[in-house]
Amino acid sequence: MKVKSLLETKSKEVVSIDANDSVEDTIRLMHSKKISAVIVNDKKKTVGIFTERDVVRCYVSKGKRKFRDIQVKEAMTTNLIAAKKDDDISDIMSTMVEKNIRHLPVVEKGKVIGMLSVRDIIQAQVSKLTSEIDHLKHYISS
Repeated sequence: MKVKSLLETKSKEVVSIDANDSVEDTIRLMHSKKISAVIVNDKKKTVGIFTERDVVRCYVSKGKRKFRDIQVKEAMTTNLIAAKKDDDISDIMSTMVEKNIRHLPVVEKGKVIGMLSVRDIIQAQVSKLTSEIDHLKHYISS
């Protein structure tokens, strides 16, 4: 299965924030959207990702500073690893495990067009395996 097939089953919305937004505002946005990662942009250019893990790291590393006083650009993950629409899901899964990441932006022509989570990958693999099992059961019984 390719990334583009998986993207077709997901919401098309990619939630992003500005690098100068506060960590507090970003956390509130993530909470309201019920998501655990957002793309970070600076002047309409993607510069990173901010995830729940970044919230924890920010809490520990920024000491007594309040989240409302910290800009996302101070706490985001900048070395963005991304997928392409033609990538195979099994390769993406391996990358996510190897790099210990839970969210993977999908990029086309330098623009983020989607976001995959570990949950998305697992659901796709379970669906594929369930279909294969059903097919084999039908084959054996007929």
